[in-house]
This record gives sequence, C-alpha cells and structure tokens, in this order.
Amino acid sequence: MSEKLYRRRFLQLMTAAAGVAIWPHSLALAALPDRATQRKVPLEDLDLSLMRQGWGNPHKNQSVVGTPLQIGAVKFTHGIGTHAPSAWKIDLQKAAVRFTAWVGVDHQKQGPGAVIFEVLVDGKVAARTPVLREGHAPYKIALNLRGAKTMLLLVHPGQAGIDFDHADWADPVITLRRASTALPTAVALDTGTELPELASGDPPTPEFHGPRVIGTTPGRPFLFQVPHTGTGPITMEATGLPDGLSMTLGGLITGTVHARGQYHVKLTARNGLGQATRTLRIVAGEHQLALTPPMGWNSWNAYGMNNSAAKTRAAAEAMVKTGLAAKGFMYMNIDDGWQNGRTPSGEIKTTAAFGDMKELADYVHSRGLRFGLYSSPGPTTCGGHTGSYQHEQQDARTYAAWGVDYLKYDWCSYGRIAGPHPDLEQYIKPYATMRAALDEVPRDIFLSLCQYGMGHVWTWGGKPPVFGNSYRISGDINDSWAAVCRNGFGADGRLFPFAGPTHWNDPDMLVVGYGHFEDGPLHWTKLTPWEQVTHITLWCMLAAPLLLGCDLEKLDKFTLDLMTNTEVLAVNQDELGQQAQRVARKGQMEVWARPLWDGTVAVAVFNRGFVQATTAITWAEIAPAIPTGKMLVGRQPVRDLWRRQDLGLHDHFAATVESHGALMLKIGTPDPVD
Repeated sequence: MSEKLYRRRFLQLMTAAAGVAIWPHSLALAALPDRATQRKVPLEDLDLSLMRQGWGNPHKNQSVVGTPLQIGAVKFTHGIGTHAPSAWKIDLQKAAVRFTAWVGVDHQKQGPGAVIFEVLVDGKVAARTPVLREGHAPYKIALNLRGAKTMLLLVHPGQAGIDFDHADWADPVITLRRASTALPTAVALDTGTELPELASGDPPTPEFHGPRVIGTTPGRPFLFQVPHTGTGPITMEATGLPDGLSMTLGGLITGTVHARGQYHVKLTARNGLGQATRTLRIVAGEHQLALTPPMGWNSWNAYGMNNSAAKTRAAAEAMVKTGLAAKGFMYMNIDDGWQNGRTPSGEIKTTAAFGDMKELADYVHSRGLRFGLYSSPGPTTCGGHTGSYQHEQQDARTYAAWGVDYLKYDWCSYGRIAGPHPDLEQYIKPYATMRAALDEVPRDIFLSLCQYGMGHVWTWGGKPPVFGNSYRISGDINDSWAAVCRNGFGADGRLFPFAGPTHWNDPDMLVVGYGHFEDGPLHWTKLTPWEQVTHITLWCMLAAPLLLGCDLEKLDKFTLDLMTNTEVLAVNQDELGQQAQRVARKGQMEVWARPLWDGTVAVAVFNRGFVQATTAITWAEIAPAIPTGKMLVGRQPVRDLWRRQDLGLHDHFAATVESHGALMLKIGTPDPVD
C-alpha cells in the first residue's frame, strides 16, 4: 500500500472512530459533479491577519508555536495553527459549494490542551465538535455551503483557562461552484469599536459616593475625604464623629481616633438644590485597614522608571480636577525608580527627581488624597533600585515619618534570598517581617503583596502574621483581551472564598486610558471599548483593587465615563465585601453574581465569544451566590448599572451582549435602611 493510500485509509478509520458520519475529504469531493471544473481555495492562503485569537498569532502551515502541524498521530502539510479562543470570518461571495477540514488540538508536549471547534454559516451553527483534547485523532468537518454568504470559524476553550489550547485547522479547503469568478476573502470581525452606551455626568443635587465603611487604628493619623458630587458650593456636616476626629465644611475628616469601637457617623451634604444623607461607619481597631478594596492610581503604566515629584503632583491635581477623587479614588502610588541607595546610617535616599518625599506626601495629603510608595523585600527592586532587605524596620520608620499610607512590596530580587524552590515558610517570611515592622510605627500603612500568586498567596496573604491588605494572584497584566481573561476570569475566578474586608485578591492594575501597559511606548489601550467595559465590570464584581495606571492628564470622555460610574463603583466598594462567583457558563456566555449590603444582588453577564450572543438568567442560577434567606423569588426590579436605567420587573432576564462585552445589573428591591 502506498503512503498516500495508507494516509487516506487512516483518516477514514479515524473519522469513523470519532463518530463522524461523513466521508473523508478526498471521497466527499468525488461525489460532487464536474469535479474537474471546480476550484478549491486553501484557507491558509487567505488573510490570516484578520483572525483573532487568545494568544500569539495564527501561523500558515504551522502550529501556533511554529512547529509542523500534527493532530494525534497524523501530520499535515497544509493548514492553520491558532489558539483558543479564536475567530475568523470568511466572505463566501455566494461562490462556495463545500467546506472541508480536519480539526483538533495540535500535538504537543507542553500541556493538556482542550478545545471545541464551531462553524457558523450565515449566523447559524452548521458544525460543532465535542471537546477535543491533545492526543485525539483528527476530527472531520464537511459542510454544504451552496448559497451561503458568510462563514465564521470559531475555536472555543474546552476547559477552564486557555493554557496550551493550540488548535489546528488542517487541510481547510473551500470548493467553489463551477465557473465561479468570485473568490472567498477573509474579512474583519465586528470588534465592538462602536462606543457602548454609558451613563455620563452627575445630577446637580448632592450625592455621596465611595465606601460606606472605613477602618483605622486608634492613636494613628486619620485622613478621609468624603467623596461627593453636586453643584457647588456644597456644605458638609457630620454628627457622631468619634473623639479625636473633625470634618471641614468640604468633607475632609482628619485627626486621630482615641478609642477602639465602631462609630456610626451621619453625613449631610447641602447645596441650593437639595441635600443628601449617608451613614459612614468608622471601625477603629487593630488591622482594620482596607474594609473595602483600594481605589487610586499607580505610576508604573504612565511613567515607568521615569516618574518624578512634579509628575506625581500633576497626577494628584488631575485626580481631583477630573472628578475621580469625588468618586472615591484616593491613593496616589509611586512605583519603582524612586530609591537612590542609603546614607552611611542606612536611611533610604531618594533620587533627584523626587527630592524631599515628605514634602511630596504633604502635598498629596493637602488634596485630600493618600500617598503610596514601592519597595522590595530583596536587596534590589525589579528595576535595580535599592530594596528593603535587612532594613525593614528602618524603612518602615522612614515611611511613617514621610507620611506614607500605602506600600507595594514586590518580590523581585528576593528570589535570590529564598532560592529557586521556596517552601511556604520562605514565601511568608519577607512579608511577615515587613508587616511586623509596619505594626511598630505610629502610622497606618496599607500592605500590598506583589509576588504573582506564588505559594497560593490567597490562602495566607491576609492572615496572621502577614495581614496583607491585598495580594497579587497572577502575573503582570497588559492591555490585551487574553491578559484580562487570564488575570480576571482565570486566575481570580475561583478565589472568591479568599477575599473580604481587610484583604483582597489583586488581579493587577487597570489597563484603560493612555499608558505603556507593559507592551511598548505610550498609546491608547488596545482593548476595544466593549473589552474595557468587561474589564471594569469584572474587576468591580471581583471586589478587586481599582488602581488606574494611565496618564491622568490625558483622560478622554469615554475613559472618564467608564471610571466614574457611581453605581458600578458602588458594587466594587460594597461593604459586605463578598467577591462575585461564576454561577453559570453557557457556551461563551458567563453569569457572575455577588450579594450587596442593601439586600440586592449584582449580576454581570459576560460574552467571551467573538459574536453577539443572548442568554437567559434565572433567579435559581443566581441562588448559590446569595446568603440563605435572601433568595430572589418572583418578579424583581432589574436595573442596568452602566446606563443607570431601570429595566422593569422580571421573573427572569434575557440578556443580549456584544462580543467581548458585559452587562451589569442590580436585581432586587433595596432595603430602605441606610
């Protein structure tokens, strides 16, 4: 038997084994009339740059990682290597009669990939494979395309995550009708470049925003600018403040709480158009910082190693002028690059670009904001500047004297101290050491652990002896859809039991606006508008830190509307502090839910696919995320948070969501008690 005949017979057997009741490609074509006059178009010859995928770039006649195409034991010379999720649209020009291909996970040794292939013809599902895994035989797809206008080739992840989902379209061929002069062409997908409809602006009457609860340690300085909006002038009053605190007419609360306890403070804001009231709960005790996730700004994606005191002042000014501070953004955090060695006595020094750090912190505080710095438990930072190794107590005292409110503590060179294979005790040690040092100084300093999820940090980062207030649970993010999915849906998606008041899972900074975003020179984010909506929706549902990383002096209207929607931000800052969990997955649609303090439920519907999709949400699906006794029953009010619009009463809800987009809802009747 010749090699060619052997290969044909092998593919016939593999097709039968896979349960596909279709003849192999070579025989199927023989059944078509006038085969000699029909033309075949190999899809690998079309424009692959228009294919969208979850990682890397599509390859012609190679796998996504550049190796020869191979599915199971069968090698192929022609085809396309891609990575799930993937989508590619073909304009058939009504010239096609048939599409054939062999599909499967590319043979590899890196890891266990699993994918599902799907073909849509004129918007309808024409073929869908079962879950195909690494090692499975090639799976045959053969479709009648007579009269069809478009074909969409999709590859979906077949399991949680997308790691190693290397997918092959092998020998993909479109057969044209006899005497056709038109040729199929690849066309761009609808990528959601149209701006989503988002609510914009604030009413002229006073409104309160930001957290309803805030923590402090008795005897340490307290600073909190009450976030509020409304047409000025606005006067503020507070009744029930604990001894040691006072509030200005502009809403800046300062001083020192003298005694432990919980204090319920009634806030009132008035202007000539009306008034608003809110109860602010102040909790005074040990390790009571970060009762809601931090909101603010980090300098890295805007300035990298080129930050300065002048740029930080300008960013603080922009935080106030843009209205971000009025919505609850309060931390101004300087990242790597400010350290400049030590004095002979071991005191950390600043670079000339920063100079007097206390003076800079005082300026930030004067704007009603809080001030943050960056260091490493190792000898050097990731950028090669001076770390805190063996100077933890000294640095903590310096930070307190300067007026630091937040410390990002990045693993970096500590790997040289811990060695290549640290055990749990070694992972914990540097962070417990710094926490002990911070506890000894007379100032509250938020401790942000940055060690990329190593040692399952979420299981210990918020507990004694570390008492971390947030902890990175994944690698660095960039402004790509794959990174948002990896850090949000993937890394943080199953960690809801490990977050809550005082300690939060951190999937990394926000990648919206204008910045570097870990991938080159300054540019507007590469996320589409709908992907940005998904990004912010997901981070708010996850109760994640909301740290902008962009240039605050170059915010466009869309980014401002995205980042200042008070109803969306209120979900992130909800005082229950319960991170959302995924309650339903329907193809590429996902439903997430979290209970809120007022008895309602925040529900997000995400479309991770490449085409618009619709799904129905039932109250029974949401139930696992709701505490016992708080179930939704019958007709409930539904509100669209991004548009700030009521959608009526429903006993279930049908949601249509754009590609890579999200819908954010609030379901239920709010408890009227504040």
